[in-house]
Amino acid sequence: MADPFSTVTPEMLRRRTSVKWRTYPEDVLPAFVAEMDVDLADPVREALEEAVRLSDTGYPAGDGYAEALSAFGGRRWGWSFETAQTSPVADVMTGVVEALRLVTGRGDAVVVNPPVYFPFFGFVEHAGRRIVEAPLGADGRIDFAVLEAAFRHAASAGSRAAYLLCNPHNPTGAVHTRAELEQVAQLAHGYGVRVVADEIHAPLVPAGASFVPYLSVDDRGFSLMSASKAWNLAGLKAALMIGGAQAVDDVRRLPEHVAHGTSHFGTIAHTAALRHGEPWLDDLLAALDANRRLLGDLLAQQLPQVGYRAPEGTYLSWLDCRELIIEGEPADFFLERGRVAFAPGRKFGTGGVGHVRGTIAASAESIADGVARMVTALRA
Repeated sequence: MADPFSTVTPEMLRRRTSVKWRTYPEDVLPAFVAEMDVDLADPVREALEEAVRLSDTGYPAGDGYAEALSAFGGRRWGWSFETAQTSPVADVMTGVVEALRLVTGRGDAVVVNPPVYFPFFGFVEHAGRRIVEAPLGADGRIDFAVLEAAFRHAASAGSRAAYLLCNPHNPTGAVHTRAELEQVAQLAHGYGVRVVADEIHAPLVPAGASFVPYLSVDDRGFSLMSASKAWNLAGLKAALMIGGAQAVDDVRRLPEHVAHGTSHFGTIAHTAALRHGEPWLDDLLAALDANRRLLGDLLAQQLPQVGYRAPEGTYLSWLDCRELIIEGEPADFFLERGRVAFAPGRKFGTGGVGHVRGTIAASAESIADGVARMVTALRA
Protein backbone atom coordinates (compact mmCIF):
# COMPACT_ATOMS: atom_id res chain seq x y z
CA MET A 1 0.00 0.00 0.00
CA ALA A 2 1.46 3.36 -1.08
CA ASP A 3 0.67 6.73 0.45
CA PRO A 4 -0.08 9.11 -2.47
CA PHE A 5 0.82 12.07 -0.25
CA SER A 6 4.38 10.80 0.27
CA THR A 7 5.49 11.11 -3.37
CA VAL A 8 5.55 14.91 -3.57
CA THR A 9 7.80 17.31 -1.68
CA PRO A 10 6.97 20.85 -0.54
CA GLU A 11 9.44 22.12 -3.14
CA MET A 12 7.59 20.28 -5.92
CA LEU A 13 4.25 21.58 -4.72
CA ARG A 14 5.48 25.19 -4.65
CA ARG A 15 6.32 24.92 -8.35
CA ARG A 16 2.66 24.36 -9.20
CA THR A 17 0.72 27.27 -10.64
CA SER A 18 -2.84 26.36 -9.58
CA VAL A 19 -4.93 28.51 -7.26
CA LYS A 20 -3.81 26.60 -4.15
CA TRP A 21 -0.19 27.59 -4.72
CA ARG A 22 -0.58 31.07 -6.20
CA THR A 23 -3.22 32.74 -4.01
CA TYR A 24 -0.98 33.42 -1.00
CA PRO A 25 2.71 34.18 -0.39
CA GLU A 26 5.09 31.26 0.03
CA ASP A 27 5.17 31.54 3.82
CA VAL A 28 1.45 30.63 3.98
CA LEU A 29 0.37 26.98 4.28
CA PRO A 30 -2.65 26.68 1.94
CA ALA A 31 -5.50 24.49 3.21
CA PHE A 32 -8.43 26.48 1.82
CA VAL A 33 -9.28 24.81 -1.46
CA ALA A 34 -10.17 21.32 -2.68
CA GLU A 35 -6.87 20.40 -4.30
CA MET A 36 -4.81 17.41 -3.22
CA ASP A 37 -1.06 17.24 -2.68
CA VAL A 38 -0.55 14.19 -4.90
CA ASP A 39 1.01 13.10 -8.17
CA LEU A 40 -1.34 12.03 -10.93
CA ALA A 41 -2.34 8.39 -10.87
CA ASP A 42 -0.18 6.52 -13.38
CA PRO A 43 -3.12 5.43 -15.61
CA VAL A 44 -4.21 9.06 -15.93
CA ARG A 45 -0.73 10.33 -16.72
CA GLU A 46 -0.17 7.57 -19.28
CA ALA A 47 -3.48 8.28 -21.03
CA LEU A 48 -2.69 12.00 -21.27
CA GLU A 49 0.87 11.38 -22.45
CA GLU A 50 -0.44 9.06 -25.17
CA ALA A 51 -2.93 11.70 -26.29
CA VAL A 52 -0.13 14.26 -26.57
CA ARG A 53 2.06 11.83 -28.53
CA LEU A 54 -0.82 11.33 -30.96
CA SER A 55 -1.61 15.07 -31.06
CA ASP A 56 -5.10 13.95 -30.03
CA THR A 57 -6.26 17.46 -29.19
CA GLY A 58 -9.63 17.63 -30.93
CA TYR A 59 -13.16 17.50 -29.65
CA PRO A 60 -14.42 14.75 -27.31
CA ALA A 61 -16.58 12.00 -28.79
CA GLY A 62 -18.37 8.84 -27.78
CA ASP A 63 -19.80 7.37 -24.59
CA GLY A 64 -16.57 6.06 -23.07
CA TYR A 65 -16.72 8.36 -20.05
CA ALA A 66 -20.33 7.43 -19.24
CA GLU A 67 -19.58 3.73 -19.72
CA ALA A 68 -16.56 3.98 -17.42
CA LEU A 69 -18.52 5.77 -14.69
CA SER A 70 -21.42 3.31 -14.91
CA ALA A 71 -19.04 0.36 -14.61
CA PHE A 72 -17.23 2.05 -11.70
CA GLY A 73 -20.58 2.63 -9.96
CA GLY A 74 -21.50 -0.99 -10.44
CA ARG A 75 -18.26 -2.17 -8.85
CA ARG A 76 -18.14 0.31 -5.98
CA TRP A 77 -21.78 0.99 -5.15
CA GLY A 78 -23.83 -1.77 -6.78
CA TRP A 79 -25.48 0.85 -9.01
CA SER A 80 -25.16 1.57 -12.70
CA PHE A 81 -27.02 3.39 -15.46
CA GLU A 82 -27.49 3.47 -19.24
CA THR A 83 -25.48 5.92 -21.32
CA ALA A 84 -28.78 7.20 -22.74
CA GLN A 85 -29.49 8.65 -19.30
CA THR A 86 -26.47 10.95 -19.48
CA SER A 87 -25.09 14.10 -21.00
CA PRO A 88 -21.54 15.42 -20.75
CA VAL A 89 -21.19 18.81 -19.08
CA ALA A 90 -18.14 20.99 -18.51
CA ASP A 91 -18.10 20.48 -14.74
CA VAL A 92 -20.41 19.65 -11.89
CA MET A 93 -21.58 23.19 -11.14
CA THR A 94 -22.29 23.88 -14.80
CA GLY A 95 -24.34 20.70 -14.80
CA VAL A 96 -26.16 21.72 -11.62
CA VAL A 97 -27.28 24.98 -13.21
CA GLU A 98 -28.41 23.24 -16.40
CA ALA A 99 -30.39 20.66 -14.42
CA LEU A 100 -32.08 23.43 -12.44
CA ARG A 101 -32.97 25.18 -15.70
CA LEU A 102 -34.65 21.99 -16.89
CA VAL A 103 -37.01 21.70 -13.92
CA THR A 104 -37.47 25.26 -12.59
CA GLY A 105 -38.06 28.72 -14.02
CA ARG A 106 -36.71 32.16 -13.18
CA GLY A 107 -37.75 33.18 -9.69
CA ASP A 108 -38.47 29.62 -8.58
CA ALA A 109 -37.02 28.30 -5.33
CA VAL A 110 -34.02 26.03 -4.83
CA VAL A 111 -33.63 24.49 -1.37
CA VAL A 112 -30.12 24.03 0.06
CA ASN A 113 -28.74 22.74 3.38
CA PRO A 114 -26.31 25.25 4.86
CA PRO A 115 -23.58 25.25 5.86
CA VAL A 116 -23.00 24.02 2.32
CA TYR A 117 -20.55 24.35 -0.57
CA PHE A 118 -20.58 28.11 -1.02
CA PRO A 119 -20.71 28.26 -4.87
CA PHE A 120 -24.25 26.86 -4.57
CA PHE A 121 -25.44 30.32 -3.56
CA GLY A 122 -23.78 32.25 -6.36
CA PHE A 123 -24.56 29.80 -9.15
CA VAL A 124 -28.23 29.43 -8.16
CA GLU A 125 -28.77 33.16 -7.84
CA HIS A 126 -26.94 33.91 -11.10
CA ALA A 127 -29.31 31.46 -12.81
CA GLY A 128 -32.22 33.61 -11.63
CA ARG A 129 -33.49 31.22 -8.96
CA ARG A 130 -33.94 32.07 -5.29
CA ILE A 131 -32.37 30.23 -2.39
CA VAL A 132 -34.49 28.71 0.38
CA GLU A 133 -32.35 27.51 3.28
CA ALA A 134 -33.00 24.32 5.24
CA PRO A 135 -30.10 24.39 7.70
CA LEU A 136 -28.50 21.18 8.88
CA GLY A 137 -29.16 19.96 12.40
CA ALA A 138 -26.72 20.31 15.28
CA ASP A 139 -25.36 16.88 14.35
CA GLY A 140 -24.36 18.14 10.90
CA ARG A 141 -27.01 16.04 9.16
CA ILE A 142 -30.29 16.80 7.39
CA ASP A 143 -33.02 18.01 9.75
CA PHE A 144 -36.13 16.55 8.12
CA ALA A 145 -38.64 18.75 9.91
CA VAL A 146 -36.75 21.79 8.66
CA LEU A 147 -36.41 20.28 5.18
CA GLU A 148 -40.14 19.56 4.93
CA ALA A 149 -40.97 23.13 5.95
CA ALA A 150 -38.57 24.41 3.28
CA PHE A 151 -40.15 22.15 0.64
CA ARG A 152 -43.61 23.34 1.63
CA HIS A 153 -42.53 26.97 1.33
CA ALA A 154 -40.60 26.44 -1.91
CA ALA A 155 -43.51 24.71 -3.63
CA SER A 156 -46.20 27.09 -2.36
CA ALA A 157 -48.55 28.81 -4.78
CA GLY A 158 -47.93 26.11 -7.36
CA SER A 159 -44.36 27.17 -8.07
CA ARG A 160 -41.84 24.69 -9.41
CA ALA A 161 -39.10 23.95 -6.93
CA ALA A 162 -35.86 22.00 -6.68
CA TYR A 163 -33.61 20.71 -3.94
CA LEU A 164 -29.86 20.97 -4.46
CA LEU A 165 -28.51 18.05 -2.42
CA CYS A 166 -24.82 17.74 -1.56
CA ASN A 167 -24.04 14.00 -1.28
CA PRO A 168 -21.59 13.53 0.45
CA HIS A 169 -22.00 16.86 2.16
CA ASN A 170 -19.44 19.62 1.74
CA PRO A 171 -18.15 20.96 4.16
CA THR A 172 -19.22 18.62 6.99
CA GLY A 173 -18.22 15.37 5.28
CA ALA A 174 -21.52 13.69 6.25
CA VAL A 175 -22.40 10.72 4.02
CA HIS A 176 -26.15 10.42 3.73
CA THR A 177 -27.55 6.99 4.54
CA ARG A 178 -30.01 5.09 2.37
CA ALA A 179 -32.74 5.72 4.96
CA GLU A 180 -32.03 9.46 4.88
CA LEU A 181 -32.08 9.59 1.08
CA GLU A 182 -35.30 7.59 0.93
CA GLN A 183 -36.86 10.12 3.28
CA VAL A 184 -35.61 12.93 1.03
CA ALA A 185 -37.18 11.23 -1.99
CA GLN A 186 -40.47 10.69 -0.17
CA LEU A 187 -40.69 14.34 0.80
CA ALA A 188 -39.63 15.50 -2.65
CA HIS A 189 -42.31 13.39 -4.34
CA GLY A 190 -44.93 14.58 -1.85
CA TYR A 191 -44.25 18.25 -2.50
CA GLY A 192 -43.41 17.98 -6.21
CA VAL A 193 -39.79 19.04 -5.65
CA ARG A 194 -37.16 17.84 -8.12
CA VAL A 195 -33.83 16.78 -6.61
CA VAL A 196 -30.47 17.65 -8.16
CA ALA A 197 -27.61 15.88 -6.38
CA ASP A 198 -24.02 17.12 -6.46
CA GLU A 199 -22.17 13.81 -5.98
CA ILE A 200 -18.67 14.87 -6.95
CA HIS A 201 -17.19 13.53 -3.69
CA ALA A 202 -18.85 10.12 -4.11
CA PRO A 203 -15.64 8.10 -4.71
CA LEU A 204 -14.08 9.62 -1.57
CA VAL A 205 -16.08 7.50 0.86
CA PRO A 206 -14.22 4.72 2.69
CA ALA A 207 -15.66 1.26 3.20
CA GLY A 208 -16.90 2.11 6.70
CA ALA A 209 -19.44 4.67 5.41
CA SER A 210 -20.91 3.31 2.19
CA PHE A 211 -21.94 5.87 -0.43
CA VAL A 212 -25.54 5.59 -1.68
CA PRO A 213 -26.18 7.19 -5.10
CA TYR A 214 -29.25 9.39 -4.91
CA LEU A 215 -30.66 7.96 -8.14
CA SER A 216 -30.78 4.53 -6.53
CA VAL A 217 -33.71 5.81 -4.43
CA ASP A 218 -35.33 8.39 -6.74
CA ASP A 219 -35.76 7.84 -10.48
CA ARG A 220 -37.05 11.41 -10.98
CA GLY A 221 -33.83 13.00 -9.80
CA PHE A 222 -30.56 14.12 -11.37
CA SER A 223 -26.99 13.40 -10.35
CA LEU A 224 -23.88 15.33 -11.30
CA MET A 225 -20.72 13.22 -11.08
CA SER A 226 -17.07 13.51 -12.00
CA ALA A 227 -13.70 11.94 -11.27
CA SER A 228 -12.39 15.42 -10.52
CA LYS A 229 -12.18 15.40 -6.73
CA ALA A 230 -11.11 11.78 -6.24
CA TRP A 231 -8.23 11.89 -8.73
CA ASN A 232 -7.33 15.61 -8.44
CA LEU A 233 -8.43 16.53 -11.97
CA ALA A 234 -10.05 19.94 -11.46
CA GLY A 235 -7.91 21.42 -14.23
CA LEU A 236 -9.17 18.81 -16.71
CA LYS A 237 -12.80 19.76 -17.14
CA ALA A 238 -15.29 16.91 -17.61
CA ALA A 239 -18.43 15.82 -15.76
CA LEU A 240 -21.65 13.94 -16.42
CA MET A 241 -25.29 14.75 -15.82
CA ILE A 242 -27.22 11.57 -15.12
CA GLY A 243 -30.99 11.51 -15.11
CA GLY A 244 -33.05 8.93 -13.28
CA ALA A 245 -35.21 6.61 -15.36
CA GLN A 246 -38.11 9.08 -15.26
CA ALA A 247 -35.86 12.08 -15.95
CA VAL A 248 -34.35 10.87 -19.22
CA ASP A 249 -36.69 13.04 -21.29
CA ASP A 250 -35.55 16.03 -19.25
CA VAL A 251 -31.90 15.24 -19.98
CA ARG A 252 -32.73 15.01 -23.70
CA ARG A 253 -34.07 18.57 -23.57
CA LEU A 254 -30.62 19.92 -22.78
CA PRO A 255 -29.40 22.34 -25.46
CA GLU A 256 -26.69 20.79 -27.62
CA HIS A 257 -24.17 23.46 -26.68
CA VAL A 258 -24.18 22.33 -23.03
CA ALA A 259 -22.15 19.23 -23.96
CA HIS A 260 -19.58 21.29 -25.85
CA GLY A 261 -17.85 22.65 -22.74
CA THR A 262 -16.33 19.29 -21.86
CA SER A 263 -12.58 19.10 -22.45
CA HIS A 264 -11.25 16.28 -24.63
CA PHE A 265 -8.22 15.92 -22.35
CA GLY A 266 -10.63 15.98 -19.41
CA THR A 267 -12.70 13.17 -20.86
CA ILE A 268 -9.56 11.12 -21.52
CA ALA A 269 -8.26 11.68 -17.99
CA HIS A 270 -11.52 10.99 -16.17
CA THR A 271 -12.21 7.87 -18.22
CA ALA A 272 -8.74 6.50 -17.48
CA ALA A 273 -9.17 7.22 -13.78
CA LEU A 274 -12.49 5.40 -13.58
CA ARG A 275 -11.37 2.43 -15.67
CA HIS A 276 -7.87 1.88 -14.31
CA GLY A 277 -7.37 4.11 -11.27
CA GLU A 278 -9.07 2.14 -8.50
CA PRO A 279 -5.87 0.74 -6.93
CA TRP A 280 -4.55 4.30 -6.65
CA LEU A 281 -7.91 5.42 -5.21
CA ASP A 282 -7.86 2.66 -2.60
CA ASP A 283 -4.40 3.79 -1.47
CA LEU A 284 -5.68 7.36 -1.30
CA LEU A 285 -8.68 6.37 0.81
CA ALA A 286 -6.43 4.53 3.27
CA ALA A 287 -4.16 7.57 3.55
CA LEU A 288 -7.15 9.89 4.06
CA ASP A 289 -8.50 7.64 6.78
CA ALA A 290 -5.16 7.88 8.59
CA ASN A 291 -5.19 11.67 8.14
CA ARG A 292 -8.68 11.96 9.65
CA ARG A 293 -7.47 10.18 12.76
CA LEU A 294 -4.25 12.18 12.85
CA LEU A 295 -6.04 15.52 12.72
CA GLY A 296 -8.43 14.41 15.45
CA ASP A 297 -5.55 13.32 17.68
CA LEU A 298 -3.57 16.52 17.12
CA LEU A 299 -6.56 18.74 17.85
CA ALA A 300 -7.46 16.76 20.99
CA GLN A 301 -3.90 17.12 22.27
CA GLN A 302 -3.12 20.70 21.24
CA LEU A 303 -6.42 22.50 20.59
CA PRO A 304 -9.17 20.73 22.52
CA GLN A 305 -11.35 23.85 22.31
CA VAL A 306 -11.73 23.32 18.55
CA GLY A 307 -14.73 21.20 17.68
CA TYR A 308 -13.98 18.46 15.17
CA ARG A 309 -16.19 15.64 13.92
CA ALA A 310 -14.18 13.31 11.70
CA PRO A 311 -15.75 13.45 8.22
CA GLU A 312 -17.33 10.22 6.98
CA GLY A 313 -16.36 11.09 3.43
CA THR A 314 -14.55 13.75 1.35
CA TYR A 315 -11.10 15.06 2.25
CA LEU A 316 -12.41 18.17 3.98
CA SER A 317 -12.30 19.15 7.65
CA TRP A 318 -14.92 21.37 9.25
CA LEU A 319 -13.55 22.98 12.39
CA ASP A 320 -15.72 24.70 14.99
CA CYS A 321 -13.69 27.58 16.43
CA ARG A 322 -16.46 29.27 18.41
CA GLU A 323 -14.95 28.31 21.77
CA LEU A 324 -11.69 30.06 20.95
CA ILE A 325 -11.12 33.56 22.31
CA ILE A 326 -10.23 35.37 19.13
CA GLU A 327 -11.23 38.53 17.34
CA GLY A 328 -13.15 38.50 14.08
CA GLU A 329 -13.34 35.78 11.45
CA PRO A 330 -11.33 32.68 12.47
CA ALA A 331 -9.96 32.20 8.95
CA ASP A 332 -8.62 35.77 8.95
CA PHE A 333 -7.16 35.29 12.42
CA PHE A 334 -5.28 32.10 11.52
CA LEU A 335 -4.05 33.57 8.24
CA GLU A 336 -2.72 36.76 9.81
CA ARG A 337 -1.22 35.26 12.96
CA GLY A 338 -0.41 31.69 11.97
CA ARG A 339 0.14 31.94 8.20
CA VAL A 340 -2.24 29.08 7.48
CA ALA A 341 -5.09 29.65 5.02
CA PHE A 342 -8.53 28.13 5.58
CA ALA A 343 -11.84 28.77 3.84
CA PRO A 344 -13.95 31.05 6.08
CA GLY A 345 -17.04 29.35 7.47
CA ARG A 346 -19.33 32.35 6.95
CA LYS A 347 -19.15 31.77 3.17
CA PHE A 348 -21.01 28.47 3.62
CA GLY A 349 -24.21 30.13 4.83
CA THR A 350 -26.26 29.71 8.00
CA GLY A 351 -24.36 27.74 10.62
CA GLY A 352 -20.97 28.54 9.15
CA VAL A 353 -19.99 31.54 11.27
CA GLY A 354 -17.18 30.69 13.68
CA HIS A 355 -15.99 27.74 11.60
CA VAL A 356 -13.25 27.14 9.05
CA ARG A 357 -12.99 24.53 6.34
CA GLY A 358 -9.64 22.91 5.67
CA THR A 359 -8.33 19.92 3.76
CA ILE A 360 -6.68 16.70 4.91
CA ALA A 361 -5.54 15.78 1.39
CA ALA A 362 -1.91 16.40 2.29
CA SER A 363 1.01 14.73 4.00
CA ALA A 364 1.00 13.97 7.72
CA GLU A 365 3.74 16.57 8.08
CA SER A 366 1.59 19.21 6.43
CA ILE A 367 -1.39 18.43 8.66
CA ALA A 368 0.80 18.63 11.78
CA ASP A 369 2.24 21.91 10.50
CA GLY A 370 -1.25 23.31 10.04
CA VAL A 371 -2.25 22.52 13.62
CA ALA A 372 1.06 23.91 14.91
CA ARG A 373 0.41 27.16 13.04
CA MET A 374 -3.03 27.41 14.63
CA VAL A 375 -1.42 26.99 18.05
CA THR A 376 1.15 29.64 17.19
CA ALA A 377 -1.61 32.05 16.15
CA LEU A 378 -3.39 31.62 19.47
CA ARG A 379 -0.19 32.23 21.42
CA ALA A 380 0.83 35.32 19.46
